[in-house]
Amino acid sequence: MTPTSRSGVLHIPSMRPHCSDAEWQARVDLAACYRLVAHFGMADMMANHISARVPDDDAAFLINAYGMMYEEITASSLVKVDHSGAILAQPDFGDLGYGINKAGYVIHSAVHDARPEVGCVIHTHSWASMAVSALECGLLPITQTAMRFLKIGYHDYQGVVLDTAEQASLVADLGGGEALILRNHGVLVVGRTTGEAFNWMHRLELACRSQLAAMATGSPFVRVPQPVLEETWNNYQPGTRRPYGVMEWPALLRMLDRMDPGYRD
Repeated sequence: MTPTSRSGVLHIPSMRPHCSDAEWQARVDLAACYRLVAHFGMADMMANHISARVPDDDAAFLINAYGMMYEEITASSLVKVDHSGAILAQPDFGDLGYGINKAGYVIHSAVHDARPEVGCVIHTHSWASMAVSALECGLLPITQTAMRFLKIGYHDYQGVVLDTAEQASLVADLGGGEALILRNHGVLVVGRTTGEAFNWMHRLELACRSQLAAMATGSPFVRVPQPVLEETWNNYQPGTRRPYGVMEWPALLRMLDRMDPGYRD
């Protein structure tokens, strides 16, 4: 049977009894991240992926079931996979038979395997990030928010990411950074926590949107001296300030709880 109701809500059996406390918390945070990406207009229906490392199992991460909209993701609907793409745990989706998207596995497993300190990976195809990814100039440091990404990485387009052969160059282009523009494709960010990763993505999206708005006017940009760009970039680095998401994440979860606490199910 398909786990649906007339309300349009998927009623998925709870995975809570099958998870450690640490994994369940990771599931709740990841489901919240999906809802937030949708809320802030960065989702692409059921395409794209956000993943989170399972805290007490470094060989596994959580990712969305391919076929669900971001706005309906719940803690129980997430699929647990290992770095080879094998499904370790998933709920009963009934006749829907949801699995995972191969492109999501290829991208996310590469990052989780190469960067053990990364707890969350977010990849989006928002209209703004896709537009900037197609510009030869890339992301320009024309606003304070964009200056945070002064040293963002770039990864050349090689087709739909279905071949594991692309993983090495993807990881190399990301390096030790937090953000990567996938040329002619979209963007990817990482964070030590889900809250930190969402903060990076939210700010990157704002930087892309503001650049496109400024470019649309046709007016010349105000140039900022390179030393000021470097100093501003340094002020945003993890070693300079508190970790991102520490203050914002609890407030974002409260906002979601007011809107629809169903992501916690």
